[in-house]
Amino acid sequence: MRHLIEDVDEADFDVTQGGQVEIIGWLYQYYNTEPKDRAFKKRKYEETDIPAVTQLFTPDWIVKYMVENSLGHYWIRVLQARGDMRSEKEVATSMGWQYLMPTAPQTPAVTLAVNADQRELANVRPEDITLIDAAMGSGHILIYAFEVLMIIYGQEGYSRREAAKLIVEKNLWGLDIDTRAFQLAYFALMMKGRQYHRRFLELNIRPNVFDVPDSQGLSVDDFQAVLYNQQERTAVSDILTLFKYGNEYGSLIMPPDTLDWEALQDIANRQPQLGQLSLGTIALADKQQRLKELIATGEVLAHQYTLGVMNPPYMGSGKMDAILAKYVKKHFPNSKADLFGVFMERLQDLVQPNGYFAMITQHAWMFLSSFEKLRQALRQTTLLNMAHLGTRAFEEIGGEVVQSTTFVFKKQTVPTFVGNYERLVAFDSQSKKEQAYLAAVQNPEIDYLYRTNQANFTKIPGMPIAYWASENLLHDFEVGTRMDELAAPHVGLQTGNNTLFLRQWFEVQHSRINFQASSLKDAEQSGKKWFPYNKGGSYRKWYGNYDYVVNWEDNGYEIRHFTDSKGKVRSRPQNTDYYFHEAITWSLITSGNFSMRYREHGSIHDVSGMSVFSTNSNNLKIILGIMNSPVGNYIFKIVNPTINLQIGNVTSFPVMIDKVNDSPLPIIDRCIYMEKEDWNSREISWNFGTSPLLTHIADEQLAHCRSPIGV
Repeated sequence: MRHLIEDVDEADFDVTQGGQVEIIGWLYQYYNTEPKDRAFKKRKYEETDIPAVTQLFTPDWIVKYMVENSLGHYWIRVLQARGDMRSEKEVATSMGWQYLMPTAPQTPAVTLAVNADQRELANVRPEDITLIDAAMGSGHILIYAFEVLMIIYGQEGYSRREAAKLIVEKNLWGLDIDTRAFQLAYFALMMKGRQYHRRFLELNIRPNVFDVPDSQGLSVDDFQAVLYNQQERTAVSDILTLFKYGNEYGSLIMPPDTLDWEALQDIANRQPQLGQLSLGTIALADKQQRLKELIATGEVLAHQYTLGVMNPPYMGSGKMDAILAKYVKKHFPNSKADLFGVFMERLQDLVQPNGYFAMITQHAWMFLSSFEKLRQALRQTTLLNMAHLGTRAFEEIGGEVVQSTTFVFKKQTVPTFVGNYERLVAFDSQSKKEQAYLAAVQNPEIDYLYRTNQANFTKIPGMPIAYWASENLLHDFEVGTRMDELAAPHVGLQTGNNTLFLRQWFEVQHSRINFQASSLKDAEQSGKKWFPYNKGGSYRKWYGNYDYVVNWEDNGYEIRHFTDSKGKVRSRPQNTDYYFHEAITWSLITSGNFSMRYREHGSIHDVSGMSVFSTNSNNLKIILGIMNSPVGNYIFKIVNPTINLQIGNVTSFPVMIDKVNDSPLPIIDRCIYMEKEDWNSREISWNFGTSPLLTHIADEQLAHCRSPIGV
């Protein structure tokens, strides 16, 4: 306590400076540090791990970006619908909303479509606005939304006391599966109300924030004393089933339209009839209280809101337990790859037509094929604004793995709407990204502010959110020849246990390796055990990474029959007809620039050594040359700037050659030759002969320096 008082600056606790919510948020995050570290070591997360592993305090400026560009933008449209002639920037300046990005200029047709709901907007009052955070944590977003709403109410002539009461009662809603988070958010909202209304704590107002409950331990029979008919039994059964895993599903629970909330409320408040008292009814009041909690949360989840703003939990499908994985696969098939994508769908559902939803997520949904269906579904909405953050958006997360983006959608279909996209990936700290964003707000001509419409994204196969692609490049994707029309990509062998079946080539007896097999039949007839294995490897262009050999003796008998303890085959020998064929290849993981290599015949390729095949060797080399060019690297950074370059990204590459010709081949062959010479000049190559350091030593002096293996 002494360190807390003496070491933390008093201003950090200053409610007027936002210190209250900052302190609560950071304390909560670090409270979760130890359980988070323990959970990260597990192969699968348990239900009790979810709050810790998915909780991350949202940087203050990103909260302001999301709230101002959703709630603030919505209110500006209300004012303009009433006849306010000021520009968005003028209104934002008067309100003190420095993070609001003014809308890009639009065509008259787009403006007309966007303003189709203007008549309804003109009648909106501040108390009509509803905003939900479906994974509220300690309430950071809700607290800033409170501040923005206070400004709106003040401009409309409400007193501070009246505004504080209405905001807590009517405007703000939040949900979380973590009881501690719920308590902190509840406390923070009550303190905000107290800040503007001295007697707020005496008003008996309950903030609309909820700890999502579960129905474990409850059954329909528990309520038999207050049920009148089968219809009521069914209603209770339905809500108990809905919330069976409430602590795990949280806001992802989707109540059906058939639930009769009034009937359920009646059951929850009903007294048993005289003469029905028994041992089973003694605890009825407590169970009815739990039922009330289920009903209250269910009604929140069944409602739609003007706005949704959240920092969703991040959890890949591989870390989900069986219960959660099955649920998201069934209800959210477009986004099941990660919880943040699932919440993108869910938040969209929670928002009314013409409403807004704003989020900060990992940027994988913008590019990866596993989110392509989600991107297709989002075409029904309009992407208004995006601040593409890249790495280091959160100061406490280092490295280049977690790449983020924050954005605002409107639940309206206007495909040709021109959105603003602030490309902040090159700025290497949280504070630099914030300053760069603010500079873009002030200067729309700045070079990292892009403007385009969603219709352009459909011109690129897979529909990546490649907002910075030029018109010329988009045209190339439309008219160019897809790479897979010239050569065919195929994934390869998955051994099931690389430790068991792979070796580096120098770890096995040299005489048992076949370096020159040309087909499965050739390999089997050779009687050899080990064969070169293309496993991807580090960054290297044109040629190289001949490191591994695989046990493919007797046509891969041991691998084909490798099973687990239950007798299930673990290996996957895929596309075996292409084994040992000439190919061009790249590594699945590409943390730096893209690099592709020529692979001579004789190797088996695996799932990490992505490979493309063709019966025309020249086609392969032409594609290799294009892919290894600066233009190739630039295009790949557009279609997929993540570290995993997938086959789909390569196959969709536009080849701008009317007819493949041989003119670049001498240059490409020369590049391959030089890299091959470089690779073979190293002792890690099985074709190593002599070190280049010895090239100027007379031949008669080299006998003792030659490799017994090389030529």
